[in-house]
Amino acid sequence: MVNEKVDKMGPAPPVNVSVIMPLFNAGRTLAASVASVRAQSHPGWELLLIDDASQDDSLALAQRLAAQDPRIRLLQMPGRSGAAAARNLGLQTARGRFIGFLDADDLWHPAKLERQLDFHLHSGAALSFTGYARVSDPEGALITRMPGLDRVGYRRLLCNNPIGCLTVLYDTAICGKMPMPLFKRQHDYALWLQIVRTFGPARGLNQDLAIYRVGRGSLSANKAAAALDIWRILRGQEGLSLPQAARYFSHYAWHGLRHRLIQRPKAGAPVLLSAGSQPFEANLHRK
Repeated sequence: MVNEKVDKMGPAPPVNVSVIMPLFNAGRTLAASVASVRAQSHPGWELLLIDDASQDDSLALAQRLAAQDPRIRLLQMPGRSGAAAARNLGLQTARGRFIGFLDADDLWHPAKLERQLDFHLHSGAALSFTGYARVSDPEGALITRMPGLDRVGYRRLLCNNPIGCLTVLYDTAICGKMPMPLFKRQHDYALWLQIVRTFGPARGLNQDLAIYRVGRGSLSANKAAAALDIWRILRGQEGLSLPQAARYFSHYAWHGLRHRLIQRPKAGAPVLLSAGSQPFEANLHRK
């Protein structure tokens, strides 16, 4: 167990990464997601679990996981508030210089933090991200790989969002603690736009260091509601003129359509993350 390892090492290392994990009815996948954080080769992290009024066994499971490792802290929302508000509660108590995000059904490569921190510090950027794999859930078949583009500036980001929330680190020494805007579906994209517009381009590490699980419901989710959030971000948050917003929205819609056309599992494709010379096969069914 990780807490035993920490005890043998003496005092826990200083926290320089705060990982924020909101959870709602995530009892089936939570343990595996937490295990992927506990397996990190970089030891200086804390994990903030924020229960958003789950109705299954998520809260009880989160309590057990927090009791197993002093680096895990559990917070509770007073009522169902949504992922953005839950993440913001975690942010309020975060102690790390770097802020990262992982949902309670996604997974990290064991060297994710170590490799990304080294890359991030050398890049000098406020925000960094990595590549990741999208896999079907519960089958675990590879759908597609999302690359970590080298450099994503503001105009590029207005066209579409190539930055996976589960791969991001941002540096509070540069931009402070920046809460998620309270959009229901696109709050992460809204935050990336704020950071990139204010502090310069995001930098991408082109290694697949995370797994994003795509459930069956995700394939037929309410795309119209998500599109409405995009429009509100472009017009309201970013203050674009009507012609500008329409132009960037059309780019976003095209990228979204193209993305959905390829969002089908590849038969027989293994879920193997090629992180440099150390690939690993994800265990999606770990309890």
